[in-house]
Amino acid sequence: MEFTFMHNNFNVLDLQKSIAFYKEALGLIELRRIEAPDKSFTIAFLGDGRTSHQLELTWLSDRTEPYDLGDNEIHLAMCVENITEALKKHKNMGCVCFENKAMGIYFIEDPDGYWIEIIPKRKG
Repeated sequence: MEFTFMHNNFNVLDLQKSIAFYKEALGLIELRRIEAPDKSFTIAFLGDGRTSHQLELTWLSDRTEPYDLGDNEIHLAMCVENITEALKKHKNMGCVCFENKAMGIYFIEDPDGYWIEIIPKRKG
């Protein structure tokens, strides 16, 4: 029996704002969308165009309060070829929330407070 990764889910307050953030910050594009017939929820699946893993963004129409992310120890991780340029871009966007210079990584924060770890692509 084999299992493969499909997606991770983040619940968001403003779907369009989140989609725009992920496009600008990470180049993710919307692949497909599910909308409830009664308009109670919308789910958008984002992808990087290179892997099959997706980020599922769920918007609930009756949700008005920010989500409680607790200690926010759960995060996504993405790698990038040129981490120096990526860090510069994310600093210009104002979304860098933590840098670990000793490890050569950093984190960005999306509009709902979710953290995304940015790591350099490993050579070899």
